[in-house]
Amino acid sequence: MTTYRSNRRVQLAQRVSGIALAGALAMVASPASAQDAPAAPVPQTDDQSAAAGPDIQVTGIRASLESSARTKRNSTLIVDSVSAEDIGKLPDVSIADSLARLPGVTAQRLEGRDQRLSIRGMGPDFSTTLLNGREQVTVGDNRGVEYDQYPSEFFKNVNVYKSADASLVAAGIAGTVDLRMLRPLASKNAFVISARGQMNGIKSLNPDSARFGYRGSATYVGKFANDTLGIALGVSASSTPSQDERYNAWGYATDNNGNLILGGAKPYVQSNVLKRYGGVATIEYQPSDNFHSTFDALYSNFKETQKLRGIEFPLWWGAGTSATNITTVNGFDTAATYSNVVGVQRNDYNRRTADNYSFGWNNEIKLNDSLRLTVDASWSRAKRTDFLLETYTGTGYNRSGATDTVRIEQQKNGTFTIVPTLNYADPSLFKLTDPQGWGYNGTQTVVQAGFLNRPSFTDDMKSLRADLAGEFSNSVIKSWQVGANFSRRKKISAYTSYFLCPKGAGTNCTVASGTPTSAPVPSDALIGENVSLGYLGVPQMLTLDPLYLYNNSFASFYDNRPGSLVRDNDVIENVWTGYAKLNIDGIVGGKALKGSIGVQVVHTNQSSDGTISNFSNGVVTIVPVSGKVSYTNVLPSATMSLEIMPATYIKLGAAQTMVRPRLDQERINQEFTVTPTNIGNPVALNSPFSSNGGNVALRPYQSTNIDLSVEKYFAGGGYVAVAGYFKHLTKFVDPNNSLPFDFTGALGQLTPADRAIVVANGWTTGLSSSPDNTGRGEILGMEATLSLPFKNLTSALDGFGFFGSASYNYSSIKYGSNPTQPITLPGLSDWVGSAELYFEKWGFQARASYRYRSTFLGEVAGLSAAPTYRQAKAEGILDAQIGYEFQSGALKGFSILAQAKNLTDRPFVTYQNNDPRQVIDYQRYGRDYYLGITYKF
Repeated sequence: MTTYRSNRRVQLAQRVSGIALAGALAMVASPASAQDAPAAPVPQTDDQSAAAGPDIQVTGIRASLESSARTKRNSTLIVDSVSAEDIGKLPDVSIADSLARLPGVTAQRLEGRDQRLSIRGMGPDFSTTLLNGREQVTVGDNRGVEYDQYPSEFFKNVNVYKSADASLVAAGIAGTVDLRMLRPLASKNAFVISARGQMNGIKSLNPDSARFGYRGSATYVGKFANDTLGIALGVSASSTPSQDERYNAWGYATDNNGNLILGGAKPYVQSNVLKRYGGVATIEYQPSDNFHSTFDALYSNFKETQKLRGIEFPLWWGAGTSATNITTVNGFDTAATYSNVVGVQRNDYNRRTADNYSFGWNNEIKLNDSLRLTVDASWSRAKRTDFLLETYTGTGYNRSGATDTVRIEQQKNGTFTIVPTLNYADPSLFKLTDPQGWGYNGTQTVVQAGFLNRPSFTDDMKSLRADLAGEFSNSVIKSWQVGANFSRRKKISAYTSYFLCPKGAGTNCTVASGTPTSAPVPSDALIGENVSLGYLGVPQMLTLDPLYLYNNSFASFYDNRPGSLVRDNDVIENVWTGYAKLNIDGIVGGKALKGSIGVQVVHTNQSSDGTISNFSNGVVTIVPVSGKVSYTNVLPSATMSLEIMPATYIKLGAAQTMVRPRLDQERINQEFTVTPTNIGNPVALNSPFSSNGGNVALRPYQSTNIDLSVEKYFAGGGYVAVAGYFKHLTKFVDPNNSLPFDFTGALGQLTPADRAIVVANGWTTGLSSSPDNTGRGEILGMEATLSLPFKNLTSALDGFGFFGSASYNYSSIKYGSNPTQPITLPGLSDWVGSAELYFEKWGFQARASYRYRSTFLGEVAGLSAAPTYRQAKAEGILDAQIGYEFQSGALKGFSILAQAKNLTDRPFVTYQNNDPRQVIDYQRYGRDYYLGITYKF
């Protein structure tokens, strides 16, 4: 019955979408008046309406909402927008905070900050981000942009396009985010400075961390030479702290009675500081109506440090442990006492540094009264380096020291308290060592008393675009546009990692060579105040300086495990895009119609350089490998905006769009593995051979999109809109794809006895795993938005208003490797909503905002910081602000603003197996408070 309903829903959407598209094309093709459509009227504001009484300047929140409404109303595309309240002043703490309030847009919190966006139920990898219309690189692991790399003070508005036309190069499947810097010739001369202090509601969890932060910015806008030359300059600096009480479960095992029981846990406290510096410059020159040139430059540097301290407790899955006094509720063990537990104390330090450059030069030349040429060149580059340091202490090497007895009990929030017997803050009891004996380099046992990951990523994109546009006279086909864009993107991923062991005898940290298995904790590494994990029952733990240990106490050995040697790669995409578009602007049946019909042709040369590993007779070797592929995509599109009644519009978009796979999926690397224990195992095709890696021939995801929006704008400001969408996806990337492969050439890797068994049974064919475009499916949904100034209801409520939205998303995506079971799409929440109440008048402003998203599959950091997906619980975030701007007198232009984020202290929680009892991550960030001042000259 469930499958039948789902299919009916998709069929209905297909029928409705097909009828809507046919209707749009019929309207475009039908006879129409050749006269120009009248200009769309702008909704009245207080200073435009004669009936509004005395002039009242609309600024701040109301000005931002009205500017966003104008952008939405005047666009033939379906778009939502966030506009700055004033120069250098977006309405929220960050860009991602602002965008997360738009209909159908949600943000995932990482380290307490909104960083990654999902649009219409699709994760960050399904949308693209533009800066002034140009595709951007990212400091992230893949294509998804981390929005905290951009200082929000630098942007005038941010548009989220949910439909596409032929001139929107690099449009995403989910949507396209376009960050727009201010244009000095369209702005007033100004000099704006601002400063803000920040305090986290949780006291410093680590004694060597900060609780207080700051943010400062300055923006200058000036016009010269009779307003033909404009210059805008901006600088920004910030230090943003955060505190995080973290709990992580290894997972859940099955006990001797068939009940679920906690397999192990890793609670720790984390303190972060993100320091960011940035600068922006725009030079705009327009000496006449025939020439307009704009140069933009943006630079952003950030450095984030994380201090993490905690204890790993191997419980059911720990070697030699036993559980007694178990309490079970409905097949789930909620309490137990574990003996023979060997905890692994962690004092870790992570540092990420990143630089982001972006340059663009746009020149518009008017060749004659009806012909315009635009040439645009851009270059963006991002470089990121991580330093991820882990250090371990325990009572002895490989479980040779004192063991612990701990009592665990599940709390209401799903986490477990862990009450130990040992004193984990006793430096005489704990040593620098490998407490569980986990160290193994692929061929030999090593003393792993710590580990260091040092990945680096460089993302570089150069682009050149030319666009020629002309006009028709006396025709409903108002104008035409043709253009071409070339871009070259190269992302280099380089990985190095090291085993860390106590200094002394031995080589390469191996036990066999005589490496010391443990060493005393040096007194100089001790930090005076011990960390508490009291929120989970551990009163205190040994608190060390991990950088001191790294620099003075550890020897390092290069990690040469087979999987570690084949991670380095580069991916190159050379993309040629040609497009043509006809723009429509006229009267159809007495109604104003605007729109376009167009097509993009996209040709891609895609290549990758990397390595393949080989593992023979205890020796790991790597072989360089390269690959490339070329392909072409044709992407038609049509848009329509019909004013069916005054200030009432029906907008329709139909387009074929595509988005490229994750860059790590396009790498050519393959890790070859020999596992003799798989001989005779049917799951592994009875073969000891397998390989795993990327696929340089991977194609983009493709989607056929139908978007429909009905929008009504009120005379006194504000609007109501209802939108629906349907996406039919093909070439969906299946990351779990695997195919049989004949590994006969690898028989020499086996012992003679194993080789004879494999050959005799014909078991040379094993599984080769790499992503492939075998998936397909549908996504559909609806959005409703209301922007309502309460003066539309009664003049007594002038200054009050509401902005809110709600959306529903449904998906049915199936992989080719499992065509009967729909997947959970990363980033998709079935229900998303936001509500904002505000007041602004006489210089005062106040606002309370709430946003909600239902459960979703979120991306988090897994083992060795590798990205992994987990089911995240529903969450609602409440923010508020209040401020005042002086309207006259000596302090005119001076304003003060107080803000608070996450007032409900909502944690980020993930779980597994669709069972909320099986909590994996619990992260409590606390509340953040801000107090800022701004002065505008």
